[in-house]
Amino acid sequence: MLTLPIKKKWFDMILSGEKKEEYREIKPYYETRFMNLFGVIFCGGTFLKCSEIGLSECAKDDVQTIQFRNGYSKNSPSFIAKCTLSIGTGKEEWGAEKGKEYFILTVQEILKGSED
Repeated sequence: MLTLPIKKKWFDMILSGEKKEEYREIKPYYETRFMNLFGVIFCGGTFLKCSEIGLSECAKDDVQTIQFRNGYSKNSPSFIAKCTLSIGTGKEEWGAEKGKEYFILTVQEILKGSED
């Protein structure tokens, strides 16, 4: 399972249901992780699903499980959520810079959390 660190403000807003998206910069680091998790290939600022281009060996479901952790320690508070992936501009009130494109993880459902 992919684990992503997240700042406390955003962590709390997602858990409360106020924030529905988490943003990650479009960089090779995340391209690789999301390619492996979601079964997509990034090309020219967009992504193609492996299943749509005949690469069934890397095809995955559109909804994947991700652990968000408030900090870097194994004991940091965390939650697990079902998410979908897209590319686009985010909402400034949720931490995105105006006009900047991001990987957008849309939280579909929170499965469980720990408040350690």
